[in-house]
Amino acid sequence: MAKNRFNQSWLYRHINDPYVKLAQHEGYRARAAYKLKEIDEQDKLIYPKQVIVDLGAAPGSWSQYTRNKLSLKSHRANSGIDGTIIALDIIAMAPIANVTFIQGDFRDNAVLMQLKEAVNGRAVDLIISDMVPNLSGISVADAARITHVCDLALEFAKNHLSPQGALLVKCFHGSGYSQLVERFKQHFKIVGARKPKASRDKSSETFILGRMQKHLHA
Repeated sequence: MAKNRFNQSWLYRHINDPYVKLAQHEGYRARAAYKLKEIDEQDKLIYPKQVIVDLGAAPGSWSQYTRNKLSLKSHRANSGIDGTIIALDIIAMAPIANVTFIQGDFRDNAVLMQLKEAVNGRAVDLIISDMVPNLSGISVADAARITHVCDLALEFAKNHLSPQGALLVKCFHGSGYSQLVERFKQHFKIVGARKPKASRDKSSETFILGRMQKHLHA
């Protein structure tokens, strides 16, 4: 009974969520688009000519926002874009115009080879990650899983990001958070935390942004 009340309460909040309504009105697949939008407007992350990789992209709202930002003709779905967007996820994602989708685990060599072909010799300018691993409800275990996913994105950035590039990842306040921020500071010259208004108040969700790499491979 308590579970039903919880589900009904969540459903009520979801249906009446202004960002859910806005996403439906503007054609975004998820309210998460407005988290990226707010961070982008604050930090000027997305601009023409960029090569952008969206890790854990499904259902695709971050790729949609990025695609609209790079659109050549007033955000029309059939217009081209001034840049390259490559989206990756283990699960399938419905197509988005001008977005190259690679299905698979980005830790796998076969997937990395597909990414390398899509990048076509260019460095990646921006890596965005809204990934969340499967959660168990056990806070210590979940914190470790979330930190691991962020570390994978950081490792990916070390190997593929341009010297002036940026990495934006979703994480959660809790066990391992401060250590993760320290690892970002070891690798990037500029590191900051972002809590967009579209993140629900009760959520410990936070985004870490790293810009300009310190240590580059020879």
